Amino acid sequence: MRKAVFERTTKETGITLSLNLDEAGQNNISTGIGFFDHMLELLAFRGGFSLTLTCKGDLHIDTHHTVEDVGICLGAALKEALGNKAGLARYGSCAMPMDEALVSCVLDISNRGFLVFNAPLPAEFCGTFETEGVEEFFRAFAANAGLTLHINLAYGINTHHIIEAIFKGVGGALKQAVAITGAGVSSTKGVL
Repeated sequence: MRKAVFERTTKETGITLSLNLDEAGQNNISTGIGFFDHMLELLAFRGGFSLTLTCKGDLHIDTHHTVEDVGICLGAALKEALGNKAGLARYGSCAMPMDEALVSCVLDISNRGFLVFNAPLPAEFCGTFETEGVEEFFRAFAANAGLTLHINLAYGINTHHIIEAIFKGVGGALKQAVAITGAGVSSTKGVL
């Protein structure tokens, strides 16, 4: 089983999570930010993995530390769960529609954390969630998981729809990339 348990405590957040890449549908997520919890559940569902996550953050300040730190922890847990990366498909892509919005998410489990984020978000908030946190979350996630991740908005006007398409799209791309399709490491270098 490809799984990981990860804990991180700072003066800003306390996070505990468990991730199982080979078991879908067992999600229990609580960050104190309802919209973010919903997006993480969609990411896990579309990714085909189970995620249990609790975060106690300094939400009396804003949502930034919680969102970024969850990205750090989820990325680190994913990297641990993937182990030596033998047999991985490695690449994944997903074009995700959500009503009027269309987002393209493409990733490479390259061990080189890099984010390209071309998805302007029209509104500053969805509920209590600060929408600029979407880019921060995925930057932290990509850096700590060792993913090259490209997120591009083709079109869309509703902020909720755009963000939902992003999280679902990354989940769909991730499901492809973590699939076991061979025996060795998918690199001419022999290592990722």
